[in-house]
Order: sequence, then structure tokens, then C-alpha cells
Amino acid sequence: MLLGFSCLSVKGGMSPLGLTPSVHRSVSSRLLRLSVFLLLSLPDSKGKAIWTAHLNITFQVGSQIISELGESGVFGNHSPLERVSGAVVLPEGWNQNACNPLTNFSRPDQADSWLALIERGGCTFTHKINVAAEKGANGVIIYNYPGTGNKVFPMSHQGTENIVAVMIGNLKGMELLHLVQKGVYVTIIIEVGRMHMPWLSHYVTSLFTFLAATVAYLFLYCAWRPRVPTSSTRRQRQIKADVKKAIGRLPLRVLKEGDKELDPNEDNCVVCFDIYKAQDVIRILTCKHFFHKTCIDPWLLAHRTCPMCKCDILKP
Repeated sequence: MLLGFSCLSVKGGMSPLGLTPSVHRSVSSRLLRLSVFLLLSLPDSKGKAIWTAHLNITFQVGSQIISELGESGVFGNHSPLERVSGAVVLPEGWNQNACNPLTNFSRPDQADSWLALIERGGCTFTHKINVAAEKGANGVIIYNYPGTGNKVFPMSHQGTENIVAVMIGNLKGMELLHLVQKGVYVTIIIEVGRMHMPWLSHYVTSLFTFLAATVAYLFLYCAWRPRVPTSSTRRQRQIKADVKKAIGRLPLRVLKEGDKELDPNEDNCVVCFDIYKAQDVIRILTCKHFFHKTCIDPWLLAHRTCPMCKCDILKP
């Protein structure tokens, strides 16, 4: 997670960002602590993936056969990921949670295979699944608590790895429960859906947050850190100040009609290549060359020398 920060390496006593060694060590230390914190906050990369379950539900109302397909469930953490089908069967008795080890299931005579539909709560998922498996169920569908809508999660049910176990939402579970209680013959085909890895999306989000925070930190630091002038910077500032003073001491002249500088045969201003005209202000250098003031002043600030003979205005 620390790759990409080699730009902070110190070369010649100063990093490319202008950080001194002591400041560089401080920034690197903070980044290291932040990255360690984020690494520790990430979930274990060995965490299980979540597999969704497609439920193909079929039942008959009058003469009409109704089929419904939806990705409405998730496989349990210890369930085999395989296709299973059968008629939906309820636990006998007033309680639908199958927590009693003696619970029986009202299996229809025409059903070759069947799936137990069981309410969540009252005992562990493992116990419910084992009760149904002992009675011959090909798979178990557990629906969530009332008031949870169609929320689902991967159940933990160690010791039941040989039977398919799926959780569906309470609303879907209650629909199936009421259909079967009314005597409707309902069959379901459970298919393996898609794999989701929530820990991976959490990792990507954390990594993006870390990188964004690091970039923002470096940007703000570089924007607001105090600028400590180096000896080279101070020398450049002094030279620029001396050049400004030297320019200010160079004489100025306003050209008038009749001045020889206005003769068409005379040289033009070599900075702008324009001819001299009456009322033009010219600046005369120590080498006696002259130019438009508006042309030569910026030139001297940048170059310090006459554009024609390279005479340095700071030298006598």
C-alpha cells in the first residue's frame, strides 16, 4: 500500500517536493502509520464469498400455472453450491421453526423430492437443517424474521455440509407459506447465482480513501508549508533587485521630430523590430545602444544584457 511514494526519496538533502530530510521523515512516518491503520481495518482476505440463489418458483392457481424466477436468496456459508429442486413442504404443527427434534413434515404424495420451508428463530440454523435432513429433505429454505422485509444474509450452519441450505426474505417466505397452507402445490428449483465478495469492495474503497487522503495531505502541505529561501534563491532575488536599480539609473529620452534616430536609414528597435517614431520613449544603455523603453525593460529583467552587444548592465 506504500508503493507510489518513492517520489518522497531525499536527493541532495532535499526531496523533489522541496521537503527537507527532517520534514520528509515526519511525512513518511505519518503515511506509514495511516497505511498500517487501514491495513488492520480491512477484513480478512480469506473471508467467504457470498453466493446468491436463483429460485424458480412454480405453482398452479385454478387452471393457470404460474412461474416466478428471481435472485431472491443466498446460500448458507456451509451449504454445497449445487442445483436442487422439489416440492415445498412445511413443518407440521402450529410452530414453523422446526426446533423440535421430533418435527415431521407434511410431504405430498406426488412429490419425489421436497424442500423444507422453515421459519428463522427458536434454535440454531444447524439444528433446523439437521431436523429436515433427517426427515429426508433434499434442501432447506429458511425465511427471515418478520419485519425484515426481504433482507437476507449467508447463514452459518457447520455440520450440515451435505444438504443445500438457502435463506430467503420474510416477505417471500410468507408468500410461500400461505400458498402451501391453502393447499397449493408449490415447487422450487434452486440454482446457483452469482458470487459477491463484500470484503473486496471494502478493500477497494479503503485503498481509494487512503490514496485520496494521501494526495490531499501532500497537496495541502506543499501549498501551505513555509517557504524557507535557500542561498541560491536569496542570490537570485538580490541580482533581480540590482538589475531593477541598474535599469532605473539608465537614462531615458523622448524622441522628437528631427532627431537622427527617426531617420528611415537608421536601425529599428531590435527587440520589437519596429521603427522609432516621434514621442517614443527610448532607454539608453551603458554601451550607448538604445531601444524602446517598453521593449528593453522586460528584456533586461530577464537577460541583464544588451540584445545587440551582450553588454552586462551590472558591470561597469
